[in-house]
Amino acid sequence: MKIALPKDVQVILQTLQKNGYEAYAVGGCVRDSILGRIPDDWDITTSAKPEQIKACFEKTVDTGIQHGTITVILHGEGYEVTTYRIDGEYEDNRHPKSVQFTASLKEDLMRRDFTTNAMAYNDEVGLVDYYEGIEDIQKKIIRAVGDPICRFTEDALRIMRAVRFCAQLGYTMEEKTMEGVRALAPNLSHISAERIQVELTKLLCSPHPDYLRLAIEGGITKVVLPELDLAMETEQHNPHHCYTVGEHILHSLLYVPADKVLRYTMLFHDLGKPETKTRDEAGKDHFYGHCDKSESLSKQIFKRLKMDNDTIYQVTKLVKYHDLDMALTPYGVRKAIVKMGEDLFPKLLLVKEADLKAQSEYQYKEKWEKLETIKSLYQEILERKDCVSLKTMAVTGNDLLEIGIPQGKEMGKILQDLFQQVLVKPELNSKEILLKMVQKKNQF
Repeated sequence: MKIALPKDVQVILQTLQKNGYEAYAVGGCVRDSILGRIPDDWDITTSAKPEQIKACFEKTVDTGIQHGTITVILHGEGYEVTTYRIDGEYEDNRHPKSVQFTASLKEDLMRRDFTTNAMAYNDEVGLVDYYEGIEDIQKKIIRAVGDPICRFTEDALRIMRAVRFCAQLGYTMEEKTMEGVRALAPNLSHISAERIQVELTKLLCSPHPDYLRLAIEGGITKVVLPELDLAMETEQHNPHHCYTVGEHILHSLLYVPADKVLRYTMLFHDLGKPETKTRDEAGKDHFYGHCDKSESLSKQIFKRLKMDNDTIYQVTKLVKYHDLDMALTPYGVRKAIVKMGEDLFPKLLLVKEADLKAQSEYQYKEKWEKLETIKSLYQEILERKDCVSLKTMAVTGNDLLEIGIPQGKEMGKILQDLFQQVLVKPELNSKEILLKMVQKKNQF
């Protein structure tokens, strides 16, 4: 099997080989190349010790020299080159306390997480696949190298990585590997929130975000997202729904683009339903106030996951207003745009569409036609360039200063009054018209 190595990678491998050392591209870059994907980065493994690696190249950085990793700089790009090693005892469910260098590539590959990530390649030897990674690619399965319990005990984050790789590649998880996930999922409580968040985000933004079901089945969400487990158990005896709350969420994830904000919005949008569920005398379930409760839970979960502020702002606002009702008029849609903001309103439409597609057939046609009308009105608003924010209003505070309106509360009130009138009648958004309105009012 031939893999097209980037020129810089070839140079690094050949330089190490010319100096008498073994060297291979290794891990995810080899897997991705076999799958016809473009690798994010290229890792290299070698029999050379760290000081020997440094002696072979002009520019290097001691990235993790205690673990055998040196970054080689070529043409402004960094390539991690790591000495063959055997990991010592893991003391924090994440990192080895020490490493031992080895002359054996097979021993180095044995410590890696999954068979598809435990392959090495160079042009001289070709593909090195001691642990049947190619066979597992053909079977489309994720399987731990050796004993899953050992691999997951070494690094608990591998438990989430197993599900994430399944979601990214569309693979199933090998049975013993899944048993290891179930057995050791509680160890994820020892992993930092930032690491959990990165893996969850990658899973959500994968081609198969609904593979979160694997995380539920493996006991992962019980540790990192128990709110979803509760949603999975919450029935919806309501004609608008045909799934539990959790199943509705998993289905809805499939109907938005692979965008971080949109996928998290769908994940969180109904998490408040379990706590707001009531049942009327006819046996029909209701979830009054679930949008506000879902927003509150979203903030709590994001705080727990140490999410960035921009994502928190966008997602929590979309969650709060995902059921926003709007009149089917240009004014009704303009008011909704103002409430959401010009940047978030298009995302709200995508959220509403995904939410609808994951519901029952009950009144589906009517609901779909209503959404299409809103989209059409929104498009007309964009084409007409209707004013939907103070920044696009024809009059500014400076214009009011020029006609004698002092800065302060009065000016702010006048601007808001003008904006509300423009919102109702966009044709009023002319500097001349608006200033005349102000002057006429101030005459009395």
